[in-house]
Amino acid sequence: MLQTISKKRAPRTMSLVEQVAASLKQDILSGKLKGGDPLREDRLKEEFGISRTPLREAFRILENKGLIEILPRRGAYVKRIRRKDIEENFPVRAALEGLAAKLAHKNLTLQELRDMEEVLEFMKDAAARDDAQDYSMHHASFHEIFIAASRNETLIALLHNLRMHTLWHRYTYHYYKEDFDRSLEVHKKILDLFKNRRTRQETVEKAVRKHIEEALQPFLRAMDQLEDTSS
Repeated sequence: MLQTISKKRAPRTMSLVEQVAASLKQDILSGKLKGGDPLREDRLKEEFGISRTPLREAFRILENKGLIEILPRRGAYVKRIRRKDIEENFPVRAALEGLAAKLAHKNLTLQELRDMEEVLEFMKDAAARDDAQDYSMHHASFHEIFIAASRNETLIALLHNLRMHTLWHRYTYHYYKEDFDRSLEVHKKILDLFKNRRTRQETVEKAVRKHIEEALQPFLRAMDQLEDTSS
């Protein structure tokens, strides 16, 4: 007789390959492994107690996430981000995210505004705990809510690509540690502008654009603190 299957699924257990990939991902995002560092197969096989095949499968997962690069006959290396990549990204993202904010101002529902208020409280809590990783996650959610409220699918897709470079998260954590209070103040101001229906759309656009433009130099400082960016 077949057993009755519960409607509520039990959490899926991570496979060995996923566990190895998750461990290496954390080392990369925390800065323990820096851009350009080689991932030595012999050392990692011994460290994780696994064979070459699952280790290489884990490498493929990390490669697909944009965290490492696998070079023929040379092996796997933590992917390096150039300053130029960031310096080119921020002005474009500032302009497009400002546009998203402008469009979102007339579209945001009361529920979406409540969601932004809730996320801002989560950001405050993370800052009080000095948890930059948690803060970064909620900060991303705050922006994603009003970007989605632009209701412009092309714009949403473009910003998703510009914002979701996984490798940059390791710099983001250090960037937020510079000044939680300043970041919270800026996001409170942005939320207040969204909540005030008499606010001009251009005012919201300018505030979001300025926020991202001003984040560039602190972000580059965080990058400099974590690794050599000379190449």
